[in-house]
Amino acid sequence: MMKLHLFVLVPIFVGILMYLFPSKRISKIAIFIQGIFLIGAILNFIYIRQYGTIIENLGGWKDYIGITLKCDIFSAVLVMLTAFLFLSMKIFSYSSAYSNKLFLFLFMILQGLLNGIFLSNDLFNIYVLVEVATIIVSILIMFKRDSRAIYDGMVYLLVNIVAMTMFVFGIGFIYKTFGVLDFQGIKEQMELISHPQSLIIGYALIITAVGLKSALIPVFSWLPKAHGTPSAPSIVSAILSGLYVKSGVYLFVRIQQVFEGTLDTSKYFLILGFLTGVIGFILALSQSDLKLILAYHTVSQIGLIMMGLNYPSSYAYWGGKYHIINHAFFKSTLFLTAGMIIDEYKTRNIWEIKGVFRRMPIVATATTMAILGITGAPLFNGSISKYLIQSAAAGNIAEYGILLVNLGTIISFMKYASMLYGPWEAKSSSTDIYQGTVVILLGFICLVGGIYGEEFIYLLFQQKVDIDSTAYLEKAFFYFISLGVGAMIYKKVILKTKLLYRVKELELSFNNICISITAFFSMTVLYMTAKYLMGISI
Repeated sequence: MMKLHLFVLVPIFVGILMYLFPSKRISKIAIFIQGIFLIGAILNFIYIRQYGTIIENLGGWKDYIGITLKCDIFSAVLVMLTAFLFLSMKIFSYSSAYSNKLFLFLFMILQGLLNGIFLSNDLFNIYVLVEVATIIVSILIMFKRDSRAIYDGMVYLLVNIVAMTMFVFGIGFIYKTFGVLDFQGIKEQMELISHPQSLIIGYALIITAVGLKSALIPVFSWLPKAHGTPSAPSIVSAILSGLYVKSGVYLFVRIQQVFEGTLDTSKYFLILGFLTGVIGFILALSQSDLKLILAYHTVSQIGLIMMGLNYPSSYAYWGGKYHIINHAFFKSTLFLTAGMIIDEYKTRNIWEIKGVFRRMPIVATATTMAILGITGAPLFNGSISKYLIQSAAAGNIAEYGILLVNLGTIISFMKYASMLYGPWEAKSSSTDIYQGTVVILLGFICLVGGIYGEEFIYLLFQQKVDIDSTAYLEKAFFYFISLGVGAMIYKKVILKTKLLYRVKELELSFNNICISITAFFSMTVLYMTAKYLMGISI
């Protein structure tokens, strides 16, 4: 088993060495080291699954004073997922011109910072790690130095600086109240709080920043700029959408665990999750740019994850957690294949791309598996996580909200899948062996994650869930009904109305995004004030 701090430091030091001592074989070295790193992450996961949570106090300080790293089963899964996806991205970009020493240096550092976020048990350490990661991501977005990419990268940087400034103010409130910043220390002293209203401002400041990192409504406008910027390398978009945005969801889970029992905002975030899911697919439907369609669907799927995490049911909760893993695979696949399609067709406009199945069969096959995953098709990974969330909400209005979000996803990906068919130009196309292998592997995982969904949930989270075959078949039946309804809506409404296409012209400026951050903070304060100060049952 590796020491926890090595998961943070090793990628950073390796990235520095690769930059200082470049070699013609630098890409091979990076892949080899990443493979070893993945093995270490797997061994760490096996150890924690067998023996339980690991806590590592750096520097020999007493509890709650020094830097503490904590790895439970959830953290171990995310560290392992990080190692696997970064290995996949390095193999994918092996033959790419942009995969030079500077790019690998930044990429390796981002991996170390992500692991630090997943392992850190201290609010201030998380603040530092997120701030540095924000700078690295901004540079990666602007890596090709295109004017649009530079603009999107700067907006991303400035918006996140504003949000994390609120985060550090929230840390100040928490430290003033408890005298510690360690999650465990705060949770232990939380039981002594007799007036929950005294925590409202501190909590609201922190959760506003976390809500922005998670891309919840109304603070999601930065995400399409970052994930869908035209010239960002495909693996950057894949990592940002498939993995990095999950750091915000991870922090949300951790913050909620600390404050649970004292401040309960689950209903509030359940509603925000639903609204995020709906707005996400509506905006996705209005786009014609491949990457923007996928970026807005990240927003929509985050909304679904938040519904699962905040619905009062353990099945919904584990469905939400499993959907975090599933989303990482099918969204990474979709962004990688989208990049390959764009490179081949020299356009990002979905209406100008036809016949991908004949022209790029491997890419089209991987794309199809990912689409089946994200729409929740039977036997694919998304069907299991969505089944758990929807089954938990059966008979409740939330079930109809979940069905609506999934119907919107189906309609949108009918539009996306239209490029796979149609007339094909008589032009040969060869798929890079490294890229083709990676996307097929990721797409295949979407299938395996559905067939063995119960087993994977138990393996990853040590949580037994029962998938009732009759209920699963019923959900499968509703899926095919949704396909029919979605096809009718797509042909009769979406293709014939111009209202949705006007929506895509709405782009928030930096000032408007800052206003939305303020609105999120104000809504959160008002909700908790009404609940804990005025005693309104909501």
